[in-house]
Amino acid sequence: MSTPSILILPGDGIGPEVMAEVVKVIDWFGDKRGLKFDVSHDLVGGAAYDKHGAPISDETMEKAQSVDAVLLGAVGGPKYDDLDFSVKPERGLLRLRKEMDLFANLRPAQCFDALADFSSLKKDIVAGLDIMIVRELTSGIYFGEPRGIFTENNERVGINTQRYTESEIERAARAAFELAMKRDKRLCSMEKANVMESGILWRDVVNEVAVDYPEVEVSHMYADNGAMQLVRAPKQFDVIVTDNLFGDILSDCAAMLTGSLGMLPSASLGLPMANGRPKAMYEPVHGSAPDIAGQGKANPIACVLSFAMALRYSFDQGDEATRLETAIETVLAGGARTADLLGEEGVTAISTTEMGDKIIEALTASL
Repeated sequence: MSTPSILILPGDGIGPEVMAEVVKVIDWFGDKRGLKFDVSHDLVGGAAYDKHGAPISDETMEKAQSVDAVLLGAVGGPKYDDLDFSVKPERGLLRLRKEMDLFANLRPAQCFDALADFSSLKKDIVAGLDIMIVRELTSGIYFGEPRGIFTENNERVGINTQRYTESEIERAARAAFELAMKRDKRLCSMEKANVMESGILWRDVVNEVAVDYPEVEVSHMYADNGAMQLVRAPKQFDVIVTDNLFGDILSDCAAMLTGSLGMLPSASLGLPMANGRPKAMYEPVHGSAPDIAGQGKANPIACVLSFAMALRYSFDQGDEATRLETAIETVLAGGARTADLLGEEGVTAISTTEMGDKIIEALTASL
């Protein structure tokens, strides 16, 4: 079999710093566990605009389509605020998602025991939290037509269209059911079927898919109530599936239950390729954080955990993914903290590089 391939797109801001720690982890798995990867590097976001005049080049896009997994750091920064919308750094990310047809965005919200006090909620509400949100990523209101700003009756009107087909809903739902089968076999679908026709269709299709998964306990909830329940009693959920807009909002809400965006990975999956692996892109939830870029303050854990998701979902290495996640938990339990995780008296922040080194040490100790 050919060596599995990874395209690394560090991007902007803290992206290159946190991705450098991921490269160390990838090298460790190659040296110590015999997991060899064909790794290439390229540009996306503002870095690509600076070189090519576009947030991602056609050549980079072709690479992304051909590899087994894309690892992306972060894009954007104030330097690019005045660019035309069509070439802003974020358009590179959206192009990757759209042209790779990455329709299922997996956003875990897991609270490590060592960090339960960092949540804005009470410790007993978030300790042990382990939720997976599946967000439909390539349709809905962010892509529907017509869209734009128009003049009507001598005033401006902004239009965005919420549009879903049965097949678009079905494939997202099926991805969520498959995940539920590997977890606690509970799935909650969130929409606004009380006021939106697209929500009615969403609920209907989820129920139709549910017939193929009789072991999964299915529930439905209006998305606004879902937001409330996430901060009231988040551990009632296992897998949540929802559309693009609500998924954007609800996953960020769930993210803050854990206390820091610097801890949260994500995966975006598409249809299987010829080798059976799904097209996939993995990225931390956090942004490019230009205010701390280049200072060694960034937390690399979200980006490293994104590689753990790649091990699990792209490379069928669930045991090795668990090894990496356990190593991170060990490091945190030992008191290591980057600047975003400070709060305990007498604790001094370690650098991005030092956190990466500690993860490598914990991995080595696991052998």
